[in-house]
Formats: sequence, structure tokens, C-alpha cells
Amino acid sequence: MDLLIIGFAQSGKTSLFNALTHRQAAPGGRTGGSIGVAKVPDARLAPLAEMFNPQRVVPAEIQYIDTPAMGGGRKRGGGVSGELLNLMQRADAFVHVVRAFDGGEPPEDAVVSMDLELAMVDLGILERRLERLNASLKGARAADRGAIEHEAAMVERVKGALEQEIPVYRQDIAPEDRATLANFNLTTAKPMMVVLNIAEDEVADVVALEAEWRSRLSEGNREVVVLCASLEEELAQLPEDEEAEFRASLGAGQPGRDRVAEASYALLGLVSFLTVGPDEVRAWTIARETPAQRAAGKVHSDIERGFIRAEVVTYDDLIAAGGLAAARKAGQLRSEGKTYPVQDGDVVNFLFSV
Repeated sequence: MDLLIIGFAQSGKTSLFNALTHRQAAPGGRTGGSIGVAKVPDARLAPLAEMFNPQRVVPAEIQYIDTPAMGGGRKRGGGVSGELLNLMQRADAFVHVVRAFDGGEPPEDAVVSMDLELAMVDLGILERRLERLNASLKGARAADRGAIEHEAAMVERVKGALEQEIPVYRQDIAPEDRATLANFNLTTAKPMMVVLNIAEDEVADVVALEAEWRSRLSEGNREVVVLCASLEEELAQLPEDEEAEFRASLGAGQPGRDRVAEASYALLGLVSFLTVGPDEVRAWTIARETPAQRAAGKVHSDIERGFIRAEVVTYDDLIAAGGLAAARKAGQLRSEGKTYPVQDGDVVNFLFSV
């Protein structure tokens, strides 16, 4: 999954990117974005590695993309550059970093301003679509005109609501029309995480601040995380034991990169299933309730194509049993068919034939 980090100048978004990915990107990045990968924390992997002694342990990953400050990627005459627009449309969700220290713009105002920026992006997309639809009507066959006119009317309604500052995710849109809109990759239809970048002397109060700001900013498809990006950037460069010691002395709690990764999962409705063996213990990212056959495709397309069944045991049952053989003997290792909705923490072995 790709999460695009956005924000206004001096918000600290590149510091957050560095903290999440252990990178040292130059401030501002490129118009095309700096790309980095973050490991998803999963406490289940270590006990499984101890049980199976694999050659490698592979956690799930999230890809974060840092972009120039909003306004910095603009082309002459307004609107974002084509390269930045492409990144925005391809992203699964946005991480909006908001400066919340040194008496800057109130965080609520920054959130509203970003919503307006994204609405302007979507209005440009919809206006171009309307132009194409209207042009296609001129030479359309009678049999095709109804569908074109229906889509044009729908685009006009969505555009009108956006002009009233109602983002797409909050609009009342028929399911079939929303499916059509999904092809446009509108930015205000995407999930949003708001990361409030606080001062270092506030990190001991993160839990209380996060609860407060979540009640003020969370709505619809939004998550809220509070952290100090510059501190997280510094601590992420330390060896693990030293980082833990510094965090304890500062009262900084759980690493920000872990909290952002967990919020990313929640934002997109994701879970992890696990595969185990002497070669590898690995976590795989899927959408919640993904059918077993489709989940098999995450491991390999051949497994999905030749799917026979899945052998499934919950992580807790496997640990309690002490191994796969004991779990099978206790009746906790069960066979599931292609439509079984894979659950978070399921340990799965796919049987297939190609």
C-alpha cells in the first residue's frame, strides 16, 4: 500500500518521512516524491520465529512517499504539477502532517486549508472529465447518449457539492455512481490520516493530546496521530536499545513510526495473516475479510490460480499448542475453502495444484 505524505511548508513532513523509513531525504524532496518503506510492527513474529527457527523473518511493509510542500509542486497558472497529481491519484491514502507548535496556524485551520487544496485538485479532474463527456456527446450514437448524459449529470452534482466544500467521501452518492467515480481517483474520496507535529516538550502528554485531537479532528475516514517529528527522526537513527532508553527518559512512549503504521492499517481496514516454516516466517497485508483464495494470491499468483484449500490455525491457538502438529492433533488446525474470510492473526498454509 502507498501512503502519500502531504503538508504545507515547515510542517515537518520530511522529518516524519525520515522517522518512518529511516531515510535521510533532503528537505522538500523531488516533485516526483521520495519513496521509503516502513516495517509494520507485529509482536507475533518473534514467538513464531522462536518456534520455527526460520532462515528469515519478514514483517509486513508500508510504502510512504514524501512530496514537496503543497504549493511547491504547482505549475504556472495554478493546479498541481502532472507528476504530483499522478502520485496523489495513485495513493491509497494521505498522511497530512500539521505543524502544531511555535504558535503557528491553528491545526483546525491547516486541516481545512488542506481540504480546500484537495477539493481544488478534484474540481480540476472533474472539469476535464466534463469537457470530454460534452465533446463525446456531439458525435455519440443515440444508444450511447443516455449513459453519457447520466455520467455528465452525476459529475455535475459531485462538482457542485465540492464547490460547497463537501468532500467526495461525505457526499451522498449512489453505489453505481461511486463505482464510476472510483475510476477518477479523486483525492477527497481517499482516507486521510492527520499527524499533529507537536513540540518536544509536549511528548510526555501524547496520550492525552491524541485523545483530545481525535475528538476534534476525526470524522468519517480519518485517523489522528500526535508526535514530535523532529524527535522521532533523531530517535529512529539510534540503535534499538539506545532508542528505548531515550524514550523512557523522555516519557516518549511507543515509537511514532509504529503508531503511524498501526493507524495506517486502521485507516485502510487492513489486517495481517501469517505464514510459517523453516524457510520463512512472514506477515502478509490484506484487506479485512479477504477470501482465502484471493489472500493466497498475495503469496503467489500460482497459489491463487491452483487453490485447493487453506489450512488455518489462529496465532493464539498455535502458540498455546506449541506447534503445528500439536495444533492439528487438538483439532485447532482446520481446513477452509476459497471463500473463507481470512482473519487478522490467522496462520495459513495454502494447498494448491497447478
